[in-house]
Amino acid sequence: MKKRILGLSLCALGSIALLTACNNGPKSNAKVDNSGKVFKIACWNEEFRGFFNKYSTDEGKALIKEGKLMATADAQAAKTGLHIDGIPVVFTETPSKDGAYQKALDLALDNQAKAAADDKIDMFLAEADYILKYADDESTMDIKGLGVTDMSNTYKYTVQAASDHNGFVKGVSFQCCPSGMIYNRTIAKEVLGTDDPAEVQKKVSDWSKFEALGDQMKAKGYYLTACDMESYRVFSNNASTPWVNDKNELSIPDTVKSWMKQAKKFVDNQYAPTGGKEGVWSATKTATIAETSESKKAFACFGPAWYYNFCMGSSKVGDWALCKGPQAHFWGGTWLLAATGSDNTDLVAKVMNQYINDEATMKALTDNENQFTNNKAYNEKVAKGDRHNEFLGGQNDTAIFVDLAKDIKFENVTIYDQYCNEGFQEAYEEYLEGTVTEEKALDNFYNKIKTQFANLTIKK
Repeated sequence: MKKRILGLSLCALGSIALLTACNNGPKSNAKVDNSGKVFKIACWNEEFRGFFNKYSTDEGKALIKEGKLMATADAQAAKTGLHIDGIPVVFTETPSKDGAYQKALDLALDNQAKAAADDKIDMFLAEADYILKYADDESTMDIKGLGVTDMSNTYKYTVQAASDHNGFVKGVSFQCCPSGMIYNRTIAKEVLGTDDPAEVQKKVSDWSKFEALGDQMKAKGYYLTACDMESYRVFSNNASTPWVNDKNELSIPDTVKSWMKQAKKFVDNQYAPTGGKEGVWSATKTATIAETSESKKAFACFGPAWYYNFCMGSSKVGDWALCKGPQAHFWGGTWLLAATGSDNTDLVAKVMNQYINDEATMKALTDNENQFTNNKAYNEKVAKGDRHNEFLGGQNDTAIFVDLAKDIKFENVTIYDQYCNEGFQEAYEEYLEGTVTEEKALDNFYNKIKTQFANLTIKK
């Protein structure tokens, strides 16, 4: 683990632009091996596993041919017993919180060469907060050498994020994650006089306008946002400086400092409830927007297409809408990476090609899963069509996301971002809840990061 981080520090810290700074490595580090008897995938939650089981396995495809679709319950239960091209599929899942998934993955990848054939990882997942750590590392393979050669319709930043400093592409993302403001239609009609996305956007087109709505919402018994952490990623993902610079100095980006002021204002003025240690994932936040909740309901959330499923599951279908909001941003994304030492490289390539180029899969992800896919041509076709997202009252959210995707920039990203973003929010929540001073909250954050990474120095 230490070797991996130190090796990356010269090229991976700071701007992603460093990844293309040089191109003097070998033509390909991919080693084709198709002798495996088990297809093993490492992940941190059920999202991709559910998609894979339904749309990639032999059993899932058989159901589709019969005009059926594997139910979510079946997908959850089918961690084993499914196959792809006759090869048994095994998922290993470790929760992401506090870097547990990364730690388990690092251990597995470090032992990959010595692992028994059936225990070797063939493909693993990584998200935006730490994709660089694995893309620019020898633990992953050049996927073009495996047969993933057509990325012409994928969004540029998804390829950029999965490339090493020599320009070799190590993986693909099955989704693109432009993020907007998801708002409650009923509250919008009552307080703003309209729920039309174009009209609502005019009233929230910058932060000053958005924040000015706080008293109006409060007067009607509503929160402006669903929790105090709700807008965090809008600010953090627009940072003009990284959490850790090329001198291994950690400092809070100015955009995050701006969010700190907003969050304190929202809590003090009761524009937002404190969200608990889990922030946007907390039961407190979920209760604020739940259909049957007796809690004061909230006007706005901020998130990409996956947010509907992961953060709004108990919300009333049809009572929400989407617009750009005060500031364009993106949040998250899941990349599929080819593990060095895989003995099922043909299956790795097959799965990757499916999730970026197979139109039937794009359609399934859009229609059945409310995803925004990583295929520009397909998304643009849907944007011009008659897509009706029932959760959003029939709105064609793909049309909005296509426009927002044009503004995505993958910049100022470091291998430490998961620890920094999660650790900072958890520490600062204690201050917003009033259990510690702001100074103590920040000290707790700095100390936690120093415990994780002794190579970093704190620049306050």
